[in-house]
Amino acid sequence: MKESLTIVKVGGKIVEDESSLQQLLHDFSFLPGFKLLVHGGGRSATRLAAQMGVETHMVDGRRITDKDMLDIVVMVYAGLVNKQIVAALQAKGMNAVGLTGADLDVIRSVKRPVVSIDYGFVGDVKAVNSEILSNLIRMNVIPVMAPLTHDGNGQMLNTNADTIAGETAKALADSFDVTLIYCFEKKGVLRDAEDEDSVIPVMTQDDFTNYVQQGVIQGGMIPKLENAFSAIKAGVKQVIITSAETLGEHQGTVIKG
Repeated sequence: MKESLTIVKVGGKIVEDESSLQQLLHDFSFLPGFKLLVHGGGRSATRLAAQMGVETHMVDGRRITDKDMLDIVVMVYAGLVNKQIVAALQAKGMNAVGLTGADLDVIRSVKRPVVSIDYGFVGDVKAVNSEILSNLIRMNVIPVMAPLTHDGNGQMLNTNADTIAGETAKALADSFDVTLIYCFEKKGVLRDAEDEDSVIPVMTQDDFTNYVQQGVIQGGMIPKLENAFSAIKAGVKQVIITSAETLGEHQGTVIKG
């Protein structure tokens, strides 16, 4: 029987609010079994970029990452945000280690090819080193993963945190019973963006297709759900999209294959 592993992805809006982050890490500490945390931090990167006179460009919720912006996201994601989370976990008695994809060669990516849009130094995940991660996890170390990868040739790449969470969950599904939880500011996937209580409790692939066609699901929720369904198809036991406030309660939207 496989041991259980919970992978929690937390967005930048929660990470960057001290009280929300502390509450999430408190709840995270009480999750049973092994744990891994993936974080964002885009708002902090945008704020620092503005202070440094670097303009932010977004397309469909995706950051265009030129050389100047890459320097900023590496500083913010791997440095400021990641180490604040690691230190907070240590203070709660959890032995954590902060990782980018380059550390221990955990995640390699390829620079996204230019089709209609040049995203710059953005990486699409090619391989996750599940052996290294499994070894750390079984040593009761909690990996805290920043949304950065590398190409194996010395180039860091900005990589979507939802994707990192999904690809990591898929890679570890052979070794653990993996539950993947996407935490953000809403209670789950909503039927009506203006109604906080209109949570869709269960979603299948057919439901997802219909909701997108109807315009119920749009924007950044589309790639999040695409990652979720991809994870289920690859053997991840359970995927839940929920609010940080209900972490561990199995509320929100449960994704079914």
